[in-house]
Amino acid sequence: MKNKSLTLPTKKNDEYGYELAYRLACEQLAQIHNIEEQCRKSGAQHLPSQQAIALQYLSQTYLLTYPDARISLRDKGEEVPLLDQILLLHYFTQAKGTPLSNKLISFKELPEGAGYFPTFYKRAIKPLVTYFGSQPRRLIDMALSLGGHEADYGDASATIKALNRVPLTLVLWEGDKEFPPEGSIMFDRTISDYLPTEDIIFLCQSTSWRLVKLLKSAGEP
Repeated sequence: MKNKSLTLPTKKNDEYGYELAYRLACEQLAQIHNIEEQCRKSGAQHLPSQQAIALQYLSQTYLLTYPDARISLRDKGEEVPLLDQILLLHYFTQAKGTPLSNKLISFKELPEGAGYFPTFYKRAIKPLVTYFGSQPRRLIDMALSLGGHEADYGDASATIKALNRVPLTLVLWEGDKEFPPEGSIMFDRTISDYLPTEDIIFLCQSTSWRLVKLLKSAGEP
C-alpha cells in the first residue's frame, strides 16, 4: 500500500471517505512488523505489555493498541473523534524518523501547499486572527498551557509540539489603522516526512481551535 493514499478526505462531511481513510490506516498499522522501530521513528512510547503505543497530541496522551488500532485517551476512556484517530494513525504509520532541521517553512512551501492555501487559511489561520489578533500576546498565554513556548516572530508567536515530532510555530501581527491583524503558522522543514499536506491542515485547525477553547475557558472575550 502506498503511503500517499493515506490522507484525510478533503470533502466536508464525507463520512464514507473518513471511514475508508480509517480502514486504510488500520491496514497500514497491521502491516508494520517492527512496532518498536516505528515508535522510535515517531517519538512514541512502546508499551509491549499492553500491546499499545503512547502518543502525545496537543499535550494529551493517547493510547493506540495494535493490531486492532483502538485509540483512547490514556486514563480517561473518552471516545476519540474519528478524524483525530485517523490523524494519529497516519502520523504513527508514516513517520520516517527524520531529525528536526530547526529550519522553518511556510504552508505554501509544502507539497501542493499553494493550492490548498485558501482552505488552510480559512480553517487554521482565520480562527487565530479572529480571536487573538487584537491582543496577540494572549496567544502565548494559551500556548503555554499546551506545553508550548514563546517564539520570536511577528508581534507575538509561540511554538507548540502538536505531535511528538511535529512542532507548529504560530505567529500573529497585531495590525494598525492601515492594516488588519494577520497570522501565519510555520513548520519545521521535515514535517512532510510525518504527515501529508491534507493532514497538516487538520492538525493546524485542531490546534487553533484548541487555543480558542482555552481562551474562552479562561473567560476572555
